[in-house]
Amino acid sequence: MPRANFPAGKLPPLFLSRMLKKFHVSDPKVLQGPAVGEDAAVLSVGGKMIAAAVDPVTFLSGNAGFYAVAVNANDIATRGAKPRWFLCSALFPETSAHPRMIEKIFSEVERACRLFGVSSIGGHTEVTSAVTRPVLTGIMLGEVLGKKALTTSGVCPGDEIVLTKSISLEAASVLARERKSEVRSKFGTRFAQECENLIQNLGVVKEALAAYQLGGVHAMHDPTEGGLSSALYEMAEASKVQIIVEKEKISILECAQRLLNFYGLNPLGSLSSGALLIASSPQASRKILNKLSRLKIPASIIGRAFRGKGVVLKGERGRGAFPRFSRDEVARFL
Repeated sequence: MPRANFPAGKLPPLFLSRMLKKFHVSDPKVLQGPAVGEDAAVLSVGGKMIAAAVDPVTFLSGNAGFYAVAVNANDIATRGAKPRWFLCSALFPETSAHPRMIEKIFSEVERACRLFGVSSIGGHTEVTSAVTRPVLTGIMLGEVLGKKALTTSGVCPGDEIVLTKSISLEAASVLARERKSEVRSKFGTRFAQECENLIQNLGVVKEALAAYQLGGVHAMHDPTEGGLSSALYEMAEASKVQIIVEKEKISILECAQRLLNFYGLNPLGSLSSGALLIASSPQASRKILNKLSRLKIPASIIGRAFRGKGVVLKGERGRGAFPRFSRDEVARFL
């Protein structure tokens, strides 16, 4: 019998890992190549380390241009690199490729590039029947600020796990935009706008670079699709450690919690761009929290890494395996 098709969302990690093993990277200038959970590649070019990332925007109809820049800038920053150059491939559907919509997306990209201090250096545009909504694929390049680039696989036993801001910012913003009339009818315009505006908090460049430059950081990861759950498991599996997380330390805004509860979605497995996971020595963690506090960026220590494997969640009823999700909760719902 033929195998069932994969559902919408990321490819399953085991399958993706098997596919990536087909690629043998022989170029010594490739310092970090393709691997499950790694946010960006790292290249040695002319005595500098260049980070490179690519991410598409496929299910967001509003602010897609801003989003395309932000998520790619985040991936670059997790390497300890400053985002510098952005390219975008934009596919527009024949049924709705009117000038006003395209101008709006271009304006969003331009605004986001200014916000992150990035230069837009090119790309591709096309109207095609192959898509039913705008599909933007962004490519971001950046320069590593120090002598060593970070990777998802760098977590060490004894490291503390810092979470910045809160989880499900992205999930709440997407839901409020994609189910606008329903959310406004149920919760009111003010609440809906509060959730929609969370998209402005999706960047993590400032906190990532601030933490990296303090030293003592061994790994950073950007919880995007699959949320906090996928990000923690990717860090643990790539680094061959066990991560134990305290449930009560995980922050989520009340508006995001209410909206996800309404749709029956688990915040632990929902889109979470805007949050950042930092694995650092205990001494560095204190410095990071102090620095982020001065920058007015909320952050807390949610767990620690140990020798072993897997991700454990500690709560009032004891401890157990951190919930895993076959696909992102928001992607599943939409």
